[in-house]
Amino acid sequence: MKIREEYTCPLELIQDMLKGKWKCIIIWRLRLGPTSPSALQRDIVGITEKMLLQHLKELIRFGMVDKVAYDSFPLRTEYFLTENGKEVLRALEIYQKLGIQYMLESGQEEILREKGLI
Repeated sequence: MKIREEYTCPLELIQDMLKGKWKCIIIWRLRLGPTSPSALQRDIVGITEKMLLQHLKELIRFGMVDKVAYDSFPLRTEYFLTENGKEVLRALEIYQKLGIQYMLESGQEEILREKGLI
């Protein structure tokens, strides 16, 4: 993802960094702790391996996620939130609350119950 050089405000920069269908979902999943790419792909319904790896690479470049590669057999890699990623997570928690509120107001309570969110 290319980052623009000029912005009207800093919010545009963050919006560009988080642009894409999966980045916020990846960060939300990583709130549970370090995990492997295969576990992320399994937990995020609909994401392809290509998109997962592309978004992880961009999130690493933006300093929101990092990884550690273990020198073992089989090779193992885990991704985790950085301090910047944890700050973004705080914003996503507000988005989550707003989404739940909207769904409740829109009569989608059953979906929230099925997903264990209420």
